[in-house]
Amino acid sequence: MTASLVLAPTANPRVFVAPDGSRLEAPAGWVCVPPGDAALTRRLKLAGPSWAVVEKKGRKTFSRGLWVPEASVAAVRAALDAERATPAYAKKRSADVARRERNQAAYVDEFEVEVRTFLAFAPRWSAHGHELARRVAAHATPVGSGTVARTQRISIEERAEAAVIAWMRHQTTAYDHLSIPRVAGARREVRRELAQISRAVLAEHRRDAPHAARACPLCTALANPAAAPPATTASVRPAAAELEAELDDVLL
Repeated sequence: MTASLVLAPTANPRVFVAPDGSRLEAPAGWVCVPPGDAALTRRLKLAGPSWAVVEKKGRKTFSRGLWVPEASVAAVRAALDAERATPAYAKKRSADVARRERNQAAYVDEFEVEVRTFLAFAPRWSAHGHELARRVAAHATPVGSGTVARTQRISIEERAEAAVIAWMRHQTTAYDHLSIPRVAGARREVRRELAQISRAVLAEHRRDAPHAARACPLCTALANPAAAPPATTASVRPAAAELEAELDDVLL
């Protein structure tokens, strides 16, 4: 069978599970092209039969490569390399990069505004609100960071709220140093309690009244220099469980 299929991996790197449960072995002369070059993968699929190997982990799916005839790889890669060597391709590539950078900058600005809207700090604390929004946006919006700000599963208003609560959990509580029992639901319950505390702290800054800044975890956190934002793309990706935690902050 050499049709274009989507298969699941097994312990044997050349044996896969088909949707009907049958096990298929890669044909002789086929090789695995690893993920990472979308254009190459797309053209190989159009060039002839292929087996896409996809592994599911929870709600996420991960590509484990594309199996295709070795001869197809050489021909398609040669054509693609020749195309990428042309001035026209370089110009298009440069334009694409510039467009993505503009879109990213626009999203960072939009997200920061949404965070400030969610915070709604009183005039007395408006400077804190602007600084908090800047730090949350800087942390949450890098492309590939895997944070809640990059998900499309909830609205941008909900993303802003979840990103603030996540930032508060790590910057104004002892969450990162807690020893939480490995019991189903225990970590979620801790996060829920800390989220309530964080919301109470935010509420204090929505009142146009003074409070003891030295005793305020948010004021203390904002008085410290901001940490560098996470690296982009594939270099830093929070665990899936952490993204689910951020979604819990608005979905629970």
